Amino acid sequence: MTDFTYSVDADGVATITWDVPGKSMNVMSREGFALVSEMVDKALADPSVKGIIVTSGKDTFAGGMDLNVLASIREKAGKEPAQALFDFTMSGHHILRKLERAGMDPKTLKGGKPVVCAIPGTSAGIGTEVALACHRRIMADNPKGKIGLPEILVGLFPGGGGTTRFSRMVGAMAAAPVLLEGKMLDPKKAKAAGLIDEVVAPEDLLKRAKEWVLSASDAEIVKPWDQKGYKMPGGAPYHPAGFMTFVGANAMVHGKTQGVYPAAKALLAAVYEGALVPFDTALTIEARWFTNVLMNPSSSAMIRSLFLNKEALEKGANRPQVPDQRVKKVGILGAGMMGAGIAYVSASAGIEVVLIDAAQEAADRGKAHSADLLDKGMKRGAVSQAKKDEVLGRITATTDYARLEGCDLIVEAVFEDVKVKADVTAKAEAVIPATAIFATNTSTLPISELAKASKRPDEFIGIHFFSPVDKMMLVEIIKGKQTGPVAVAKALDFVRQIRKTPIVVNDARFFYANRCIIPYINEGIRMVAEGVEPALIENAAKLLGFPLGPLQLVDETSIDLGVKIAKATKAAMGDAYPDGAVDEVLFAMAGKGRMGRKANAGFYAYDDKGGRLGLWGELGANWPVSADQPELTEVQHRLMMAQVLEAVRALEEGVLEDIREGDVGAILGWGFAPWSGGPFSWLDIIGAEQAVAICDGLEKAHGARFKAPKLLRDLAAKGQTFYGRFGAGKKAA
Repeated sequence: MTDFTYSVDADGVATITWDVPGKSMNVMSREGFALVSEMVDKALADPSVKGIIVTSGKDTFAGGMDLNVLASIREKAGKEPAQALFDFTMSGHHILRKLERAGMDPKTLKGGKPVVCAIPGTSAGIGTEVALACHRRIMADNPKGKIGLPEILVGLFPGGGGTTRFSRMVGAMAAAPVLLEGKMLDPKKAKAAGLIDEVVAPEDLLKRAKEWVLSASDAEIVKPWDQKGYKMPGGAPYHPAGFMTFVGANAMVHGKTQGVYPAAKALLAAVYEGALVPFDTALTIEARWFTNVLMNPSSSAMIRSLFLNKEALEKGANRPQVPDQRVKKVGILGAGMMGAGIAYVSASAGIEVVLIDAAQEAADRGKAHSADLLDKGMKRGAVSQAKKDEVLGRITATTDYARLEGCDLIVEAVFEDVKVKADVTAKAEAVIPATAIFATNTSTLPISELAKASKRPDEFIGIHFFSPVDKMMLVEIIKGKQTGPVAVAKALDFVRQIRKTPIVVNDARFFYANRCIIPYINEGIRMVAEGVEPALIENAAKLLGFPLGPLQLVDETSIDLGVKIAKATKAAMGDAYPDGAVDEVLFAMAGKGRMGRKANAGFYAYDDKGGRLGLWGELGANWPVSADQPELTEVQHRLMMAQVLEAVRALEEGVLEDIREGDVGAILGWGFAPWSGGPFSWLDIIGAEQAVAICDGLEKAHGARFKAPKLLRDLAAKGQTFYGRFGAGKKAA
């Protein structure tokens, strides 16, 4: 079996069908591209063939390029990886250009064979680029189908001709949502955006494609850029209108990326430079910029973390070898925002849910949260009334623990109090089957301590969801000292069912995510106490690519929560507690009633509707700004190292067992500089030796919290990298 098959019907219409064996969605391989080239040659050379349909044998069209192919090309190229990547990219351009020109006379532009892409469902990346090279794109009106070019989201840009073709089809400004934002559009929106030409009923897709092939004229198959007198929609760069577009686009891209995402800058350069030259030269420019991005360590790190590593973790890279543990019925204890969110994602995934709270009114409110989210989906056209009824029908809101009978998983999501959690654990274990797994949703309480309330600690595990549950993609699974492999497998299979990304860590204070987030927040607050300009702190973080500065982040998570965590940590650590300077600011803010966004007052000022107005004007009156301000890079190093050093210590101590989980967890959990690929990838980019030098300078100026861990010094001494030593799931031990 091959990725593509070729057939010709009695009417002379050739069909190239993309259907990769053993894959739920088609991906393009090096061999697949070669097959396409052979089949296009065959169709163009056969005088009995009148035209070509390119389609899929699946209910989707394609998921894009197999990024492992790009990695293997680079690895096998020896001393010339850039040349190998450029040559591969250009060979793809030549194949799609051959499809696009379709045998027409280069002077008269006549005699070509019509090529239509019949798209049954979702199409992304190279799949969409193949479609753009065809003369017409017809998409099935599939409610689940979306089409787009989302490469920018994993650190790339469309390098298979999509950037050049789509920007020349609709103009740079109109192409921006698809190219620069990576938006995936439903069929009707895709037609309005100019990405496709027609939307038809699924059962009519191939029939309509054939009709078009047999009726298309010579003029209909000549692309605008191959016609004499072509002008770019919206204007080329030196046209008055085009000049304004490109200047505005440059500012917009820099404003959104802060200049730290190389793919966005490269994409804009490819469009700008390509618009100044003929089409085939523009494809060469696109290939050069695409190669430039592939060779950039930032893009390589993003691809590795956000595609390769993320996919490996979602497929169970670290799952124990035990039988399938998919969840059939889940009991959720506590119907607050976390419990209600977990109920929604579970029911949406087809799992029967029992949602329990102490009062029926509270349980009903928890179920109503699902109804509210589904109503929002209906307003967007993403959810039908039948779907809403189906999801809500899976949720039983009750106060009766007896309803937990038959549950194979319990997720406890009550108040963060050891006694309260122990009480509901005992109540649930009195009812649930002996084989059921008990999971506690907590962000700070030690799992091994909570497991003492359980009669079966080997079946007790931590599952840390991030808020809001329906939007946050990471779930942190925490193994207690006695947690067994079945419990780990159950948690991983559950997270996979609800379509989120899991990381598995060992039990320790704050686990992994909060262990890194809290020092980031604390370093920002500590700088306020030192007299560093608050705007410098916040903008330094944003220039590093963090979605929120530390002061905005503590406002979002709430200052009173920070106070509670500080008190609990100080009680546990005693004289070793390191954050007294932070507490002076944090406790003073709480004393003034400035609890963060929820109180419309925190480090930022807010309007009556909760809209952020800017940093609180009285911060300087309470913590005077020093006349001597630190350099931007020093502030950035403090904010960055506060997090990455905790990640390294977590690996050293065995809290993290796999650096892939450390990188993916950081990006998905708290938005750690996605351009860097995560803490370990960032350290590999700058090099362990440079990282140690930064640490030594910070330790001398600001104290022992910046002391370089032994592991980092060891890597520096040996000239090693984290991925060199621990990559592909190698254990830290």
